[in-house]
Amino acid sequence: MTPAFDRQRVRAICFDLDGTLVETDDVLVRRLERWLVWRPADRRRALARRFVLAAEGPANAFLTLVDRLGVDDALAPLLDWLHRQRGLPSRTGVPPALAARTVASADALRPVEGSLPALRLLAARFPLALVTAREARIAAEFLEAFHLASEVHCIATARTTRRGKPDPAPILWAAACLRVPPDACLVVGDTTVDIRAGRSAGAQTVGVLCGFGQRRELERAGADLILGSVAELPGVLMEEM
Repeated sequence: MTPAFDRQRVRAICFDLDGTLVETDDVLVRRLERWLVWRPADRRRALARRFVLAAEGPANAFLTLVDRLGVDDALAPLLDWLHRQRGLPSRTGVPPALAARTVASADALRPVEGSLPALRLLAARFPLALVTAREARIAAEFLEAFHLASEVHCIATARTTRRGKPDPAPILWAAACLRVPPDACLVVGDTTVDIRAGRSAGAQTVGVLCGFGQRRELERAGADLILGSVAELPGVLMEEM
């Protein structure tokens, strides 16, 4: 925790989804590892992780551009393939109820240990938002599958604002939705993309080590607090409040 971190300032919390609340990013890393046969076995995972992390910002920008150009239908096969590679359900042709059951049962989308109880504890004290590059339908189905829909007030996706993370626009939108100033928000995520978005919006930030983030790079990005996972957050924010 940096000396500047002020838990009393926190009036709302914005959570990333992949790698922060659910472990979907790890699915893509494992798949990439299988393609890196030209690398020594003990180095494949680190290289696959770097590829996925480096692609996160450009991927967010790509999804935003697709939406703004109105070419979702034309690119539907590609987008469906990208979703499947991340362990997510297809964007099309899946009834909502079935998709929710798929999300709930898929090992690829299992929640990070302790994240769901933590969300419920925090929701009793703070308004919550999801800020993700996933589509709103997929994020909503995740919340429904794990009975969290009533705990999260709004979802900011790549479609919500003209630019996605690491741009601050999704955080600013979520803050307005939650009716708090951006500097009263706490942004929680597992990558430098999340930390940069939060800092650019003027929010405090928490980096979690349960996804892609490594302590050193999250600290360099300016995270105000580093935790092992979201499960630790209620103890930090709610103790003696």
